[in-house]
Amino acid sequence: MTESNVLLEIKDLSVEYLSDGKTVHAVNGVDLCLKRGRTLGLVGETGAGKTSICRSILRILPDVGAEITSGEILMEGKDLLHLKEEEMQKIRGKNISMIFQDPMTALNPVERVGDQIAEVIELHQEQGNHEDAVRRAKEMLEIVGIPGERYYDYPHQFSGGMKQRVVIAIALACSPQLLLADEPTTALDVTIQAQVLDLIEDLQKQYETSMLLVTHDMGVVAQVCDEVAVIYAGTIVEYGTKEQIFDHPSHPYTIGLFGAIPSMSEDEMWLHPIDGMPPDPTDLPAGCPFSPRCPYASEACRKDRIQPAVTPDGHMCRCIRIEQSKKGEH
Repeated sequence: MTESNVLLEIKDLSVEYLSDGKTVHAVNGVDLCLKRGRTLGLVGETGAGKTSICRSILRILPDVGAEITSGEILMEGKDLLHLKEEEMQKIRGKNISMIFQDPMTALNPVERVGDQIAEVIELHQEQGNHEDAVRRAKEMLEIVGIPGERYYDYPHQFSGGMKQRVVIAIALACSPQLLLADEPTTALDVTIQAQVLDLIEDLQKQYETSMLLVTHDMGVVAQVCDEVAVIYAGTIVEYGTKEQIFDHPSHPYTIGLFGAIPSMSEDEMWLHPIDGMPPDPTDLPAGCPFSPRCPYASEACRKDRIQPAVTPDGHMCRCIRIEQSKKGEH
């Protein structure tokens, strides 16, 4: 992979929150790499740190109680964490956009939907006027399947699926290089989910946009993603291409995620859920964060931080069993 092919690179990112006098370790030494025009799926349970990573990229973490304690976020080689706020304001919406999780709360209820799209365009357009922004906003509505004349309607006049289409129109209005999609279909029914995913895929190809897709749905990953990063308790436990993760899941947590998915080809009476609960982020285990729930955990897993093992084809797994198998240990 050439350096020119890399759009976004995250190195050793750690994020902490202060809550009720305790430190929440939300993201712990995360490394990610996203190529141009590709989609990286970030998969994990609720509270795993997925949204915190996205908000760190845009630098929209809460002003009080949140802190990026280490790491670099490189966009085309430029560290976003060291830019002034004025520079970040020029990047948000133009170079990097985000589809937020809940379309019901992502829109301003007292502003027309078209004005909310036009606002982004006016903010970043180098030339043109308000009329040009309005015309472009109507075009964006048409692109996402909403008649342009609905520019003047308010959010309460739209269904949940149509609101999500408006949010997508806002995110793509300035043809960003990077799209952060934070569980964009969670609040939608299954039929609308499929339509929205197809729409995002089509627009991504049209605008040659790279996408970081946050989800806990392996079906969505299978449909949309090129690479997959599995995150648990703020730590990337497995990373590889979609084919590597689906055909050769290696970390016990990844295997557990697939085991909890119903199979249409096998006659199973019960699913196989992962036992236990995610750890308290204010009191993470000393070793592997998954060790309290892992059926293969040893004393070494519980005591020491596990270093990632990487195969020659780039499949990464942070599990002591992989390292032991490479050394011929049993």
